[in-house]
Amino acid sequence: MIQCPFVIAGVDEVGRGPLAGSVVAAAVVLDPQRPIAGLLDSKKLTEAKREALDVVIREQALAWAIAECSPAEIDDINILHASLLAMKRAVEKLNTPIDLVLVDGNKAPPIDLPCQPIVKGDQHAQCISAASIIAKVSRDKAMLDLHQEFPQFGFDRHKGYPTPVHRDAIMKHGVLPQHRRSFGPVKVALETSGPFKTFDLA
Repeated sequence: MIQCPFVIAGVDEVGRGPLAGSVVAAAVVLDPQRPIAGLLDSKKLTEAKREALDVVIREQALAWAIAECSPAEIDDINILHASLLAMKRAVEKLNTPIDLVLVDGNKAPPIDLPCQPIVKGDQHAQCISAASIIAKVSRDKAMLDLHQEFPQFGFDRHKGYPTPVHRDAIMKHGVLPQHRRSFGPVKVALETSGPFKTFDLA
């Protein structure tokens, strides 16, 4: 793992693949004087470990920020551009000067700072791993809140990803405002006739 210096922010996003919910990005500046053990790609950690590290990162990092792009924004500008925009928003929310941004992936968000994309960066740079973790925990909590409102969709289990359970729930119960209407399974459901309901909060 690369130890991230003070002036480097690590950035990552979660939630590109789900059919529902926002894409969430985080930016983290770690404190080299307070190293955090166990930082890995969030997907390689258990839920309990992610949540424990989330607390430590928020307490010990020099700076951190979380931002998102909504399902409506995803539908409007596509998931790639929404992911980059969420990362841009996260970096801009940081309350400390940054000299360099390390981003997981192969594309840099449109920010006015030196920015270095790193493929599989969450496996190589601790600051990106930290961003991955707090973004994942934040998004998962949002999906658990959505589950409380719409338990029939099973968001507590699949977190909005296109599992058979989720696809079946969409066909049975309809499309929520939190669903990404530009994504294939949701588009198909919207085009389906018969006993089908579209939720509308307006």
